[in-house]
Amino acid sequence: MRVRRADNRFTLRLRIHNAMTTDELIHVIQSLNAEDAFRPRLDPQQWRTFTQYLTRHEIRSGELLLKQGEQDRTLYFLGQGSLQVYATGGTTNKIAILRPGAMCGEPGLFADGERTASVEAMTASVVWALRLPRFEELCARVPVIALEVLRAAGSVMALRMRGNIARQTPIT
Repeated sequence: MRVRRADNRFTLRLRIHNAMTTDELIHVIQSLNAEDAFRPRLDPQQWRTFTQYLTRHEIRSGELLLKQGEQDRTLYFLGQGSLQVYATGGTTNKIAILRPGAMCGEPGLFADGERTASVEAMTASVVWALRLPRFEELCARVPVIALEVLRAAGSVMALRMRGNIARQTPIT
């Protein structure tokens, strides 16, 4: 397809950008420079196997990805865009802004329970979901990868909980 106008080129580029691949997701996860980054010890083939268990979702700016108080056993990886994490009690406590490569919802891998915070898209975003049934399937088929994902998600959760305690953010 020949592109003749600058705005058409932008449109074409935008379509390609929106069709984010799992290789691009792996890259943003591995390149995230944050203390609470997800850092599983997976080789390239294990990464490819792991991403086969994820499903891609687009969310619009202002949409809730996670709602505080709801029960959900899904872990999400942010591929594109930005997400805001906040908790409400008597007041609203802004907890974090997540950049591409970040994960959220990790407590859902460990226990049945209510979400402790809401996560809202600040911009149009692409997230990749690991739902509990797919994680259980990964556990049965490739336990070494599942164990490493669980270890890395637990590490993220522990770091975040320590940070919340230090900031005295209520954990309900």
